[in-house]
Amino acid sequence: MKTLIGGGAAAVLGIIGMSIWWKPFMQLLAGSIPAALMLGGGLAIYLGFDELKDTWKSKKEEEAGPSFKEEEAEKYKQEVDELKDEIKSLKKGEKKEK
Repeated sequence: MKTLIGGGAAAVLGIIGMSIWWKPFMQLLAGSIPAALMLGGGLAIYLGFDELKDTWKSKKEEEAGPSFKEEEAEKYKQEVDELKDEIKSLKKGEKKEK
């Protein structure tokens, strides 16, 4: 209840203050809008440039190609196949023991 009464009093005082100091309020508003636009524009430029750098970085990585050699890939494929065979043989051995 106290908050409601305090909010109502603040709103009434704000309306009275706006009617009394209308011209200074408009000057303050006129001065703050260009400043807000400059800050917002600067932030947009910064974020756009950061996104552009990320795009350049990803394009360089794509042009460089994969970071591993085909020989390494073949070696790993062979190792995986050997491990699969070993797992199959272990499973067969367990079935016979049971």
